[in-house]
Amino acid sequence: MIYLLISICCSVTVAVLLKLAKRYQISIPQAVTWNYLFAIALATVFFQPDFTQLSSAPINGIYIALGILLPLVFWFLAASVRNIGIAKTDIAQRLSLFIPILAAFFLFNESFRSIKLLGLAVGFLAIFFTLHKKTDQQSKGSSWIYPLVVFVGFGIIDILFKKVAQIKSLPYTSSLILIFALAFLISILTIIYLAIVKKEKLQLINFLCGCILGFFNFFNILFYLKAHRAMADDPSTVFAAMNMGVITLGSIVGIVIFKEKLNQLNYAGLALALIAIILITISQVYAV
Repeated sequence: MIYLLISICCSVTVAVLLKLAKRYQISIPQAVTWNYLFAIALATVFFQPDFTQLSSAPINGIYIALGILLPLVFWFLAASVRNIGIAKTDIAQRLSLFIPILAAFFLFNESFRSIKLLGLAVGFLAIFFTLHKKTDQQSKGSSWIYPLVVFVGFGIIDILFKKVAQIKSLPYTSSLILIFALAFLISILTIIYLAIVKKEKLQLINFLCGCILGFFNFFNILFYLKAHRAMADDPSTVFAAMNMGVITLGSIVGIVIFKEKLNQLNYAGLALALIAIILITISQVYAV
């Protein structure tokens, strides 16, 4: 359980760092770029991949898709945290699990039973309630776009990572390094464009913040994988505890530390999100 607690804390810390980025004028594209470079370094140390195997591995289209989507969705994640806060963004990110579930139904003809259908219904209701805001709130009318992209983006990324797990020609950890490398390449091209066209200066502070971001981002993944290994016979517990833990801790941090304001429907959405994850977990354990 300690692995799960560390993973949850690392996940929420990433959101906190993205929240603080605007306050300290950190360039998100630059920080995200160096985040992937630092993650590659850490992955190399902890996973110790076979570099000859990595260099000769064919570039699968799934790797390319993830290499593009990871930084892109990360940028929207940062924008969502800045615009609507940590609590709502974490809920949108965690409820993205419904995308692969729907894909299983529509693309892979998986049969759905009553509890899973109920969980999906509650989950979509939770999204609606969570993103609801009063009309007199001082926020941009298009702010809902950011969590929507986070929701859809992380859902697609989850599907693609499940596809990566099915690739047998390369170990999963080595595939992860390759994906990080492609994400870094896409990100570095972006900051080169910003430096040349937009005249954005490369600053050391962005590199340092990117390394800190990469540290927590990587250890979130590492300890999540360790939790699955340690509780191999009970993956649904890991899945449920991770999602509910991030939603709960993220909401507490957002409301208590950053004074994020939620209305009554938002609180209802938070409660429904937890109920939806419990229902989905029950449906996976008992096939009901």
